[in-house]
Amino acid sequence: MPAASKTIMGIDPGTNLLGFGVIRVSGKKASYVDMGVVDMRKEKDHFAKLEKLAVEMERILDIYSPDELSVESPFYGKNPQVMLKLGRAQGAAIAAALRRGIPVTEYAPRKAKIAITGAGAASKEQVCTMIQKMLDVRLEPQHLDATDALALALCHYFHETSPLLAVKASGDWKHFIEANPDRVK
Repeated sequence: MPAASKTIMGIDPGTNLLGFGVIRVSGKKASYVDMGVVDMRKEKDHFAKLEKLAVEMERILDIYSPDELSVESPFYGKNPQVMLKLGRAQGAAIAAALRRGIPVTEYAPRKAKIAITGAGAASKEQVCTMIQKMLDVRLEPQHLDATDALALALCHYFHETSPLLAVKASGDWKHFIEANPDRVK
């Protein structure tokens, strides 16, 4: 019986540039399909940007028909307004996927960087280099938002296929002691 295959799309949401990356998973191998950005920098009105983002997301979803969507969660930086705007962009992308019945999973930026490079503080350039090695492709992205989106798709793939993720850690000593009374004196 042939191994199941599926398409995973990663989204790096933004109000100026939204990155997308698409991988195809066949069995235990992930391969590069495409990547790109939705460029909204010329649009000055924030609501018009969101409208363009929603329309373009629907178009991109129709082109690639992903089975699953992986999206970066907004993070708090120095300006809370930025987080709110990113959340709106993320919401528009998520809504487009949910309207098509595509399951969505959210990952923190650090989690995606750790999955790809092993370091949560890795640069966008380091992420791009590692993705090229992992997918065995030569990428010359105009915007690193696209390779960040590929990182999110790969992060989701790794998260789904890692046997270690099924092992639940207790998280604290109290839980360990309760679960192992014979080991504590």
